[in-house]
Amino acid sequence: MEQRPYDLQDRLDIFAARVVNYVDRMPRTVSGKYYAGQLLRSGGSPALHYGEATGAESTDDFVHKLRIALKELKESRSNLKIQALSGMMPSTDSDHQWLTKECAELIAIIAKSIATARKNQREGK
Repeated sequence: MEQRPYDLQDRLDIFAARVVNYVDRMPRTVSGKYYAGQLLRSGGSPALHYGEATGAESTDDFVHKLRIALKELKESRSNLKIQALSGMMPSTDSDHQWLTKECAELIAIIAKSIATARKNQREGK
């Protein structure tokens, strides 16, 4: 079992970097270029949005930026699934498997962070 960094920013940065390397291996077909471009954008932006969230001016601002990161991660998850279903990139590819698993974990972490921030806001913490 691979040990993952605990720091969320580090995990998001590593996810984005691995997306960069992965998309460079995707087919140069019309569909390959389309999905590669989409994944490059949606897979890289969560790290940037989380970085912005850590400097948020309010809880609402923090949650807003995290929700954008969450939306982008969900887009990445769908993109990876489409690639596997279409055979564009085999689901047995180790990078595909790692990205799919890490994306799911990051979605869960950020969704929980949003819920916790909202709960703390309601409780006045």
